[in-house]
Amino acid sequence: MFRGFCEYNFGTLLVCDCQSVSAVTPPLKMKPHSKMPNEQPGNLISIGTDIIECVRIAQMIEKHGEVFLQRVFTQKEIVYCSSRKAATQHYAGRWAAKEAVLKVLGTGWAKGIQWTDVEVVNEVSGAPMIKLTGKAAEIARERGIREVIVSISHCRSYATAFATGMT
Repeated sequence: MFRGFCEYNFGTLLVCDCQSVSAVTPPLKMKPHSKMPNEQPGNLISIGTDIIECVRIAQMIEKHGEVFLQRVFTQKEIVYCSSRKAATQHYAGRWAAKEAVLKVLGTGWAKGIQWTDVEVVNEVSGAPMIKLTGKAAEIARERGIREVIVSISHCRSYATAFATGMT
């Protein structure tokens, strides 16, 4: 048996010490997730996840309207979500993403972080990407987090997000 490393790319690079790879089968090599050429993959520092009922966000929007939206979401997020057919699901997905990111930072809504310090923007491909500003960016730098990778999913009832903090 061949004992080596196999790499698997699933949004971020995972490495395992495989003991079950035969001598004739080379380790699986896939290109690591990277935004810049020749950038080496980072280390995972922390993870965070969240789930929310979409109806809770709908109720907050109904009760507080524009005040709620302006306090929690950036203007870009409001424009994006409001333009979607299932706007409430998209708002709920971004809410879950923001909560998951705060778990990555290890702070919750404390230490001076504002809701709008965590913004979910979309890459050209449509994939969600996290942009940190203000106190959230400062805490990320202190923790050595260079990038936060996020995955968001939603349906009529629930929205969920999973985030990873990378060096």
